[in-house]
Amino acid sequence: MKALFDQVSAKCSKLTTHHYSTSFSLGIKCLDKPLRDPICGIYGFVRLADEIVDSFHDYDKPNLLKRFKVETHQAIEEGISLNPILNSFQHVVNTYNVDKILIDQFLFSMEMDLSKIEYNTKNYEEYILGSAEVVGLMCLKVFCNGNQEQYDHLKPYAMKLGSAFQKINFLRDLKDDYVTLGRSYFPGVELNNFNQAHKEEIERDIESEFKMALTGIKKLPRSSKFGVYLAYIYYYSLFKKIKKTPSTQVMKQRIRIPNPQKISLLFYTYLRHRLNIL
Repeated sequence: MKALFDQVSAKCSKLTTHHYSTSFSLGIKCLDKPLRDPICGIYGFVRLADEIVDSFHDYDKPNLLKRFKVETHQAIEEGISLNPILNSFQHVVNTYNVDKILIDQFLFSMEMDLSKIEYNTKNYEEYILGSAEVVGLMCLKVFCNGNQEQYDHLKPYAMKLGSAFQKINFLRDLKDDYVTLGRSYFPGVELNNFNQAHKEEIERDIESEFKMALTGIKKLPRSSKFGVYLAYIYYYSLFKKIKKTPSTQVMKQRIRIPNPQKISLLFYTYLRHRLNIL
């Protein structure tokens, strides 16, 4: 029965989400139950593509990504894939009418990671759009559940939240991206000379995006508001910790939020959500 395979596929995406991201898993658990499997389906798809370009160094990454792209489109068109993660993802795409343009934009950004690019403002913004903003829009499709007017209204806020999250990831992973993967995303910034002025300029940009994103979170359906707000609070806490860390240290270590603090943030967020004081 296809229904049984779909259930197994959803569990594979859920397992992938749980093992790769404890913080994202916490946020998903705070969504209403019908939303959890679809969001895990999106995360599983994004995670697989990201692993290809970030981790599979001993393999033919371009060929793997090319095959993944073909298999993704086949899964969506045929409504099935023997790859459980892609089967789970196609179910989300076809159920919630996720625009194929969003998927192609994401995969294009993954292709950008296969080459050493000297980023300028234009291709930096294009990378952010594909790697983060469109992922936020895929999730928003699920949250709005067919309400196109609501989706169109919340679209710019979701994009800003995705962008802020990605730029925080860039700061958090500065050392690994540069030393291990040879990547430097921020335009006009030589990481060999990364200083406090560079860091503060990036932080001002992130701060403005967080401010706009919060406005949108307050307008989300109640079924998704708590989970998205938790992700916001987690990332904002990480952002504050990065802000307190000197630029020299950011280049030497990966800044993290300890698991006990994540649990504290969960209770703090739940209280604010229940009291409706977002």
